[in-house]
Formats: sequence, structure tokens, C-alpha cells
Amino acid sequence: MNKIAKKHSQNIHFEVKSKLSILVDTTKIYWDVITHTKHPTLRGRESDVKRVLSEPDEIRSSKKDKSVLLFYRKFDNRYLCVVVRFFKKRGFIITAYWTKKIKEGELKWRR
Repeated sequence: MNKIAKKHSQNIHFEVKSKLSILVDTTKIYWDVITHTKHPTLRGRESDVKRVLSEPDEIRSSKKDKSVLLFYRKFDNRYLCVVVRFFKKRGFIITAYWTKKIKEGELKWRR
């Protein structure tokens, strides 16, 4: 394990086995960026994000970047989307956000 990978693994905030059987994680520092700067409505919603990754309604690939997948699960009248970049058989959360609509992109999996 190289120094960067080792440092990353020591700082993991949470890790989830996705529906595609790939481990997806985020660090505490990056999760704080998402929940305090980008999307404060996700503060305290780690369990929902984990559920989207492990039990999504739908998974789509990004139209812009094929190494990025968007995981969606409906909660009440909106979807929680978790955006994940895959690299060397691992996944890293890029962002997560609430949306009313699923984006276009190739369908990879549907419940």
C-alpha cells in the first residue's frame, strides 16, 4: 500500500459495500466538505447515503465521465443521489444531493 492509500484508509469516515459489490468510502474531512459547504441538508444523513449505495432504486453512469456512477433512491417525494468515482476496484464519494429528477445516463442497474 502506498503512502497516499495508507493515509486515506486511516481517515475513512464510513465505508459501504455497494449494490455492485464494490467498496465505496469517504473520509471525515471530505464528508464535512459535502455536509457543511456543498449540501448542508445531508448533515447527519450518513445512514441514508449508505442505504442509497447498498440498496439503490437505480444506478446510472455519468454522461460526462464513464468512471462515475450515480446511485439513486427515493425518499418521500425526492431522490437522494450519491455520486461515486470508481478507481482500481474502489469507489469514492464525490458528492451527494437531493433531487426531484433522475439524470440521463446509461442505466446500469434498476430495482
